[in-house]
Amino acid sequence: MNFEPAAWARDWMLDSAQAIALVVIVTGLAQTAFYIVQLVYAAIALHNRPPVPRGATLWRRYSDQAPPIAVIAPAYNEELTVVESVRSLLALHYPSFEVLLVNDGSKDGTLARVIAEFGLKRVGCYIDDSVTHQPIRGFYASPDLPRLLVIDKENGGKADALNAGINAARSPLFCAIDADSILETDALLRVVRPFIDYPDKTVAVGGTIRIANGCTIDTGRVTGVRLPRNFLALVQIMEYLRAFLMARLALGQMQALTVISGAFGLFSRQRVVEVGGYSHGTVGEDMELVIKLHRHMRDLKLPYRIDFIPEPVCWTECPEDLGVLARQRSRWQRGALECFVKHRDMTFNPRYGRIGFVGFGHIVLVDVLGPLIEVLGYILVPLLWGLKLLALPWLLAFLAATFTFGIAISALTLILEEVQLRRFPRARELAILALISVIENLGYRQLSNVWRLKGWWQFLRREQGWGAMTRKGFGGTTA
Repeated sequence: MNFEPAAWARDWMLDSAQAIALVVIVTGLAQTAFYIVQLVYAAIALHNRPPVPRGATLWRRYSDQAPPIAVIAPAYNEELTVVESVRSLLALHYPSFEVLLVNDGSKDGTLARVIAEFGLKRVGCYIDDSVTHQPIRGFYASPDLPRLLVIDKENGGKADALNAGINAARSPLFCAIDADSILETDALLRVVRPFIDYPDKTVAVGGTIRIANGCTIDTGRVTGVRLPRNFLALVQIMEYLRAFLMARLALGQMQALTVISGAFGLFSRQRVVEVGGYSHGTVGEDMELVIKLHRHMRDLKLPYRIDFIPEPVCWTECPEDLGVLARQRSRWQRGALECFVKHRDMTFNPRYGRIGFVGFGHIVLVDVLGPLIEVLGYILVPLLWGLKLLALPWLLAFLAATFTFGIAISALTLILEEVQLRRFPRARELAILALISVIENLGYRQLSNVWRLKGWWQFLRREQGWGAMTRKGFGGTTA
């Protein structure tokens, strides 16, 4: 016996199906429109930026003006990469800087490797208590390396380790980086420029993060830019290009930047101390610090700048394993949601100007609603079309909003990179990345949204762990 619903019921189901499809498609188009605006702003920012001088020119220009910088590198179980990272930091070209490596209670041989490699001895040191952190177990230094100070403390998490570094810093600016990262030698000279151009306004500046997997690394320096062979690492190169060359550059141009990567950011120590340093109890401490700085400066009604500079580069190792990558992306999603909920009163609040409308609008669209609605669309739109509750144009519109525009945004970002920065010197590498920008939309993008949904679930369950983040280490790509 065939069941035919009543006419009113069928009309209701058709209307409901179209309403669902409309929400999914409009959200996808809104995201695409926002990305296109970001691309335009990023292109304008790159086109209008001052000529990019060579390192020697930067030194002559800024050596008398550049303020001292404390480079703070928290390290937890980083024995595979920590020595190369410290070498790269000590080799930085900058007039006045100190390197503060904070061993956050590592359970592996991180501290022992650094002590042995650099001949460090236990020393006495005074630090203030401007921001809170776990107790410090000891300080290690060597007269032969006066720039290097290793702080050994009880484990408290990355934010806690950064706070210990802030208390130990004696410089007006501090640069927060990951201990598994490698800064280019002139990165500090380039990223400090807004602090010199606008010394009374600039409170934070972010730089570019790039993937080191596949690159040639020699004595703590990336000496040859190559693409990795691992598919997941290739996809992440495209993701990082979109995140930094498009989104953060554009939001910085709009003065609505809400994230400076924890892997590389330069901050006014005074302003960070005023907001209490990095917050404990969140896995999105880098994003939360930037939002706190926006709120603080807006509440004080003081003019300020939080910028992004594309030229200074920090190289980092990305996960090549599905399990590790899944944990990282779930954690990022959880961190974004924690920051949004904690500062939700800033959303579309006129008191907070651009950061309330543009910055938090971006968070709502991309981080809060994005994964939920996109996964809903993957399940319901094809299903409703299969049940003949949606006409073919609805399905085609969904596919266009989801796939076609996604591929176009990635391709345009790659073109922007090639025209303005040219970090990939060979045509073959550009061709591979162009192919990846298409392939990533067919499977990886959907998987990534599942990981983000897992982050949503962890956020609702108030999970706080970081999860294990195993690494190969830079030794695998060393020349």
